Amino acid sequence: MKSLLFSCLLVLPLAAQVKVSQEPGRILVDIGGKPFTTLYAGADTTKPYLHPLRAASGTIVTRGYPMEANVKGESHDHPHHRGLWFSHGIVNGYDFWANELSQAGQGLPKGRIALKKVVELKSGAKSGSLRATFDWLDPDGKPIMAEDQTIVFYADPSLRVMDFDIVLSPLTKVTFGDTKEGSFAIRLAAALEEPSPKTSADPELAVTPRTGKMVSSEGKQGEAQVWGSRADWVDYFGELGGEKLGIAILDHPGNPRHPVYWHSRSYGLFAANPFGLKEFLKDKSKDGSLTVEPGSNLRFRYRVVIHPGDYQTAKIAEAYKKYAGTK
Repeated sequence: MKSLLFSCLLVLPLAAQVKVSQEPGRILVDIGGKPFTTLYAGADTTKPYLHPLRAASGTIVTRGYPMEANVKGESHDHPHHRGLWFSHGIVNGYDFWANELSQAGQGLPKGRIALKKVVELKSGAKSGSLRATFDWLDPDGKPIMAEDQTIVFYADPSLRVMDFDIVLSPLTKVTFGDTKEGSFAIRLAAALEEPSPKTSADPELAVTPRTGKMVSSEGKQGEAQVWGSRADWVDYFGELGGEKLGIAILDHPGNPRHPVYWHSRSYGLFAANPFGLKEFLKDKSKDGSLTVEPGSNLRFRYRVVIHPGDYQTAKIAEAYKKYAGTK
């Protein structure tokens, strides 16, 4: 009996541990002794991204492509949609969103977000974190803006929760352009996309039934209502491999232009974007651009919650109230 009790005491703290470790070009995050996600920021990346993201059950909730090209049922559109990332489509006339090497020569000149320094990694029983700095580089490799990003990962038996704190500091006058192509984004697994005639009619895509649905804090549902609208949060949920689960993005009330506009698509793109007013409002007289001078900064905070069930069973509205009270 004593031996069994001693074994349980040893196992419980280990199961709750968040381990953050570094390898060349990437930072690994394990929760409860199992992989959760990896931050890729090596010299071959054009912007840092987390891939894959997993539910507490271990189910992968993000699309594999373009990192993995042979996942059945996935579409191969938008190769710049990599896991979870933060960037924007027009910054000083450069594209930091659709900036894959394969997209060179297409659209605007391409910028790059490059890792400058891994400042700190912390592991712990209840949470772990990473803090890193990045340079936003113009096409000539000149830094126009510095980014200081901290991500906190929490241990929980049924949830996977991440807090993002992103501080952008211009090195020259920086203008975020008015475009829907941004900004804090996730590309979801195929099964979590909303159903569409296109995917059901394509034999290669139809092998994975689409079951997703998006709902906002304002009660709007589906792309037709959610896209271009403002909300404190949006939850995108469905069924993946027989498991009902969802992913919520919460927009902190201290963020610029809160509540944020949502660039959330039926094909699995899930993004918060405070800059795309002309397209979101379908009004060319609007200007969602934002200029920041050197010496000032922009701070964005988001919480991502990967949960079982839907937004109601996961009590996302209550979770937002708690998050909104954080400093």
